[in-house]
Amino acid sequence: MLNYVIKRIAIAIPTLLILIVISFVLMHAAPGGPFNSEKPLPPQVLANIEAKYGLDQPLWKQMVNYVVGLVTEFDMGPSFKYKDRSVNEIIAQGFPITITYGVLSFIVAVTVGVSLGAIAAIRQNTWIDYLAVGISIGAQVLPNFVMAPLLVLTFTLWLGWLPGGGWNGGQWQYLIMPVIALSTSYMASIARITRSSMLEVLNTNYIRTATAKGLPAKTIFFRHALKPAMLPVISYLGPAFVGMITGSVVIDMYFSTGGMGQFFVNSALTRDYSVMMGITILIGLLTIMFNLVVDLLYAWIDPKIRY
Repeated sequence: MLNYVIKRIAIAIPTLLILIVISFVLMHAAPGGPFNSEKPLPPQVLANIEAKYGLDQPLWKQMVNYVVGLVTEFDMGPSFKYKDRSVNEIIAQGFPITITYGVLSFIVAVTVGVSLGAIAAIRQNTWIDYLAVGISIGAQVLPNFVMAPLLVLTFTLWLGWLPGGGWNGGQWQYLIMPVIALSTSYMASIARITRSSMLEVLNTNYIRTATAKGLPAKTIFFRHALKPAMLPVISYLGPAFVGMITGSVVIDMYFSTGGMGQFFVNSALTRDYSVMMGITILIGLLTIMFNLVVDLLYAWIDPKIRY
């Protein structure tokens, strides 16, 4: 197992380098730049600004300098638009907010999704099954950019129960709607996967044998059925978690939480290359990390995979 982890980490390093190179080239290939505006700057002023940030150098040299600074000092450079602030400071401000409601959304999606799917499988073809499937289908067709305005319309404008936006130090009133909006569609997918997997496991020979031996239903479910039924669910959790972090763009913009998504959209609109690169690298690193965690969990649940 240790060799496997080392091998995956070794593969992750060139993967991140390739991500950096491709992102760097694509961002600079787009027309315009961070200091182009409707009212053009005088050529001498523009040349001085580009020289200050090293944008007057060849593209390959800018890329090498960026990678060297990133590897040696973990320095993602200064922001071109947020004056006197580095990318590290911007990420340090926005990432804790994004990860807070991202983790809470992940916990809600997994808990509710697995519970719904398992109950639907155990009570197959009953009203409980139909209700759970109906909730899953309804949640699936409501992505976060549809769910967010519906929640604000209902709980803020009509009922007046919750604030329509802001963060305010992460108080629970400001967390409820972003968490619901972000977790709903993932919860539905997890519920459907759990139900299908659980039905398949419950129809296997060893479950029939356990039932014939007279084992309690609770023992059969928790000890013999749940663990193997979680394999497809776990394979989905890695991309789902990263999807919740990247999906926070809509949540940040709609609820004005101040998370990374808001900085990412603003940097894309203003061509703030360094902020875009920093957030892209962070998302790529999270993707690699959580896929590794999922693979390790997969091997822990199914010993055959270790070999």
